[in-house]
Amino acid sequence: MAALPLGIAGRAAAGLGRRMTGQDRAEIEAELAAKAAEQVFAVLGELKGGAMKVGQAMSVFEAAMPEQIAEPYREALTKLQKDAPPMPTAQVHRVLDQQLGTGWRERFTSFDDSPAAAASIGQVHRAVWADGREVAVKVQYPGADAALRSDLKQLRRLAPVFKPFAAGTDVKALIDELAARTEEELDYRIEADRQRAFAAAYADDPAVVIPRVVASSPQVVVTEWLEGTPLSQVVADGDQDTRNLAGLRLCEFLFSSPTRCGLMHADPHPGNFLVLADGRLGVLDFGAAFALPDGIPTVLQDMVRLALHDRPERLVALMDEAGFVGDARRLTAEDATDFLRPFVEPLRHDSFHFTRRWMQRIAGTYGDLRSKEFQTSRALTMPAEYLMIHRVLSGSVAMLCQLDAEAPFLTVIDRWAPRMLLDPDTDPVAQG
Repeated sequence: MAALPLGIAGRAAAGLGRRMTGQDRAEIEAELAAKAAEQVFAVLGELKGGAMKVGQAMSVFEAAMPEQIAEPYREALTKLQKDAPPMPTAQVHRVLDQQLGTGWRERFTSFDDSPAAAASIGQVHRAVWADGREVAVKVQYPGADAALRSDLKQLRRLAPVFKPFAAGTDVKALIDELAARTEEELDYRIEADRQRAFAAAYADDPAVVIPRVVASSPQVVVTEWLEGTPLSQVVADGDQDTRNLAGLRLCEFLFSSPTRCGLMHADPHPGNFLVLADGRLGVLDFGAAFALPDGIPTVLQDMVRLALHDRPERLVALMDEAGFVGDARRLTAEDATDFLRPFVEPLRHDSFHFTRRWMQRIAGTYGDLRSKEFQTSRALTMPAEYLMIHRVLSGSVAMLCQLDAEAPFLTVIDRWAPRMLLDPDTDPVAQG
């Protein structure tokens, strides 16, 4: 990781020399950006674990970056969702020997030693189960548990460094929550149990498909194979109708799952979603998921509707009570409402068009140290118990912007989280 800036600096110096000899500046800068992007992919892909997770998160939020900056990195970061460097075949066989027994080959009619996809702590192989079903076999990288725990340990050590940039925030609590959820991903039996719950809840669903689990162990999970077009490919070259439908079904899955199975998928990047031939949305990788047994928390729904209906005093009182205000002295009711207004904008329209330009505008405003929005953000905090929901919502919005999706998203909210839309002045539940 430390070598990344050194390599980029070295290429920049070489580029300066080439410009002095009269070569075209734009061509040189484009070439340097492409090489830097490839180095980012190579380093994060080889490191796997926490570093690769960072890269996968970056692959979603490139939608918030200006096009001239994001474009060279888009392809390299997208590759982290499925094409990271594989582990040697002999290692794969050793893990299968340990997890499924030395006679594991008898459980398969065929097994492809070349990985079909790569994840942050494991890679996926295509195979045929003994009963003839095509299956996906996810095999954890040897030592991934130790490497990931080391990454998390380093992150905890950096907590004091983050503190000055997150005024009022309990950074340690946030890191502890992230670490706890990440640790769960190391045991594929937990992932398998979650996937079984999702698959049961969405069995025969007309819009969403969840592959069923065939077998599982601590470091290997076998599920039914799902054939479809990766969402990353739809982002790259899908037609507008496909983009719109994929975005609508992504939103449907996100908001319906807490009610239907008490869980929420917590790893929103295009590598975890497929568009099937019949238009349904396929969902993969349930290692990162968390329980919401009572559905989307009512406090979050109430915050949304108070912001939506411009009730600043009540909004700040609720945010303060729920632990979202770190420094009340620096937060006025009007500032809080203004801060949240762009985020509830999609709920003001029967149909909304999520675009990169919309997200870039928001990111530019909120990232400007001179802006009122940035100053307001320093008075706010993120309670640890809402960290994963925030991750899912922000990542999913970024994916909708990558898709350039326009659809009647309000109908989904009205069906699965109607409390968000109720008028707080006329609804007796809200008044209570």
